Amino acid sequence: MEKKMNRREFLMASAVTGAILSIAPGITLAEEPKTIQLLKPQPGGGSPLMQLLWKRKSTKEFSPEPLPVEVLSNLLWAGFGINRPDGRRTAPSAMNCQDIDIYVILPDGLYLYDAKASQLKLILSEDLRGLVGTQAYVKEAPVNLMYVSDYAKMRGKIADQIKTFYGSTSLIDLFAGAHAGFISENVYLYCASEGLAAVVRANIDIPALSKAMRLRPDQKIILAQAVGYPKKTS
Repeated sequence: MEKKMNRREFLMASAVTGAILSIAPGITLAEEPKTIQLLKPQPGGGSPLMQLLWKRKSTKEFSPEPLPVEVLSNLLWAGFGINRPDGRRTAPSAMNCQDIDIYVILPDGLYLYDAKASQLKLILSEDLRGLVGTQAYVKEAPVNLMYVSDYAKMRGKIADQIKTFYGSTSLIDLFAGAHAGFISENVYLYCASEGLAAVVRANIDIPALSKAMRLRPDQKIILAQAVGYPKKTS
């Protein structure tokens, strides 16, 4: 028969457990991830455009060092932030449908970029980097951007316009790809400006990741982009 601890034994055991947690370097009590408040974009920084185009490249080796919030804030604003009072963005979209949502996969969770509130809103408290791609370097990158097109935003008026001029609504797929491409190039240029490593990827297990991200059927993963500091060479 199992012996029950009395109050004194319970208090002693709790004290020992607390001491272990405080002194053992490998044991930590992780804080629950929360909404991340981003900072206002900082205009006027970086290099002239022609210099950035010379520096722009894809890199597949990343340091696990996290990006400071100010860098992450500017990165997301450069990609698809609001740059005019009427709510229009740094990257174009057909008829301003703004169908691309940027999901940000960090080691502590999945977040959704809210450009209007300038926030990263927590969606899941899970590390999904293992599902973002098959390449080994994907798990090393501290930031993975997922470009997800909300096809519901392209239906109606934009679909009617496409059918009128092109005779088919299948071009919605092309528009979604173009929109994600515009954003990813903005990110590339920002990374060139800040000395960050970046690479766009399409090698994704889309069904598995869509399920893990809890996307609706009319939300489509288009591209992924890994971002971080370059891996230091000894």
